[in-house]
Amino acid sequence: MNKIYITTPIFYVNDLPHIGHAYTTIICDTIARFNRLQGKNVLFTTGTDEHGLKVEKAAKESQKDPTDFVDEVSLNFKNLSKKLEVKNTDFIRTTELRHKKSAEFFWKKLIDSNQIYLGNYKGWYSVKDESFYQEKELIKKNNLYETLDGSPVEWVEEKSYFFKLSQWESRLLEFYEKNPDFIRPESRMNEVKSFVKSGLKDLSVSRTSFNWGIKIPESPDHIMYVWIDALTNYLTSIGYPKIENDKMNFWKNCIHVIGKDILKFHAIYWPAMLMSINFPLPKSIFAHGWWTNEGKKISKSLGNSIDPNKMIDEFGLDQFKYFLLREVPLGNDGDFSEKALVSRVNSDLSNNLGNLVQRVIKFFDKNFNNTVTHSLCKEKNISKIQKKGYELINIVKKKMEKFEISKALEEIFFYVDDLNKFVDESQPWKSFKTNPEKAAKDLSLLIECFRIIGIILQPYIPNAAKKILDTLEVKESERNFINLCVKFSLRKDHKLNEPNQLFPRHEK
Repeated sequence: MNKIYITTPIFYVNDLPHIGHAYTTIICDTIARFNRLQGKNVLFTTGTDEHGLKVEKAAKESQKDPTDFVDEVSLNFKNLSKKLEVKNTDFIRTTELRHKKSAEFFWKKLIDSNQIYLGNYKGWYSVKDESFYQEKELIKKNNLYETLDGSPVEWVEEKSYFFKLSQWESRLLEFYEKNPDFIRPESRMNEVKSFVKSGLKDLSVSRTSFNWGIKIPESPDHIMYVWIDALTNYLTSIGYPKIENDKMNFWKNCIHVIGKDILKFHAIYWPAMLMSINFPLPKSIFAHGWWTNEGKKISKSLGNSIDPNKMIDEFGLDQFKYFLLREVPLGNDGDFSEKALVSRVNSDLSNNLGNLVQRVIKFFDKNFNNTVTHSLCKEKNISKIQKKGYELINIVKKKMEKFEISKALEEIFFYVDDLNKFVDESQPWKSFKTNPEKAAKDLSLLIECFRIIGIILQPYIPNAAKKILDTLEVKESERNFINLCVKFSLRKDHKLNEPNQLFPRHEK
């Protein structure tokens, strides 16, 4: 359990990155950082899905060779990761040779397991989703079928290889019952169970109507279905087919974080394929919700896509991350608006946290030469608010184990509220004139509580947390969760640095 493997889906490269891509990546980076601070060894993979009809069409429309097209667009996603300052350990591209070998071997294992056969496909296909749909999954409007999100589908008839998905209904349902946390949140698990119980059909897993993809070795006129190609990326990153024992330990504690629109592929197709080659399943799949833009669905036709690069440039990286993580419970849909972002940032970050830290440390600097006046390291005499701070990490851990990131942040900021109340009640600026000893002790206590807050906030708003810890001159080696105890509290005569503004107010 000391190893954990976290994945985003690999993002499709037919267009520019948007808020959904940023959201998934931020969630994974937050979970990865949180686990590293617990002392765990973390693999964190992201990347780009670069094959399929949609990419082939987009390249043609851009009058570019598909290879040149995916090279350019994949770079946009790499640059987004840099902009978000995420600490991923791998970036997978499905056009890489290592991935081609991985996908081809996975296909061979399916063949060897007698799970693939050649037949004729007739049915509905969505180019947008690179997905085949049963009629029960579609909506009929004006005698035309479309997906739930309004995307058109086309009738396709062609020779195709099929995966024997229908054989795995009972095994999947049995697995879901034995592993109730495999799919989260619970509402998504219920969706998946319902879909499987309604009946599974064998899945078309090859195409002959386009050329941009991994060719099936024994039938080069067939292109491997993009979802087998794409899903195998999670294994490519750990060295499949030659996975060392150490990497298999990561796989056993693997978490796939995805958008709810691709739940079926990850929670039904992927487990069935892994079962069919007798390969262990990942530990869990978490499907988050979608973002709307001021109440309206985000779409190309409406031209209301939210550019994460623009939001970061205008409002700041920590501010953007905090809003997405705090605004809605993970798993629910959220509504994005600049007004809501500004309100949340000004209230929580500028007023509640930033103003508190800055005014306390400035007063400390002016009146006590920025030097801690009291050691607070005696277990017996520890104050209630200091003790509550040390215990906060246990509450936050429980929330994070349940993927309740918004509630974890809520708990942290409840504690920030407590610190603000402590300041309002103790009024060190006033007591300094009549009882400087009490003022000094109260301020030293607040500084220690800021150390606690700085350490706990690192996964969520890492730049601001670093500023707090740098100001407090906390050693780099003492910024982990294990250091959240009285043993590592700041001692008397510890020197602080001058404070920098954490979160300027936005007046927009």
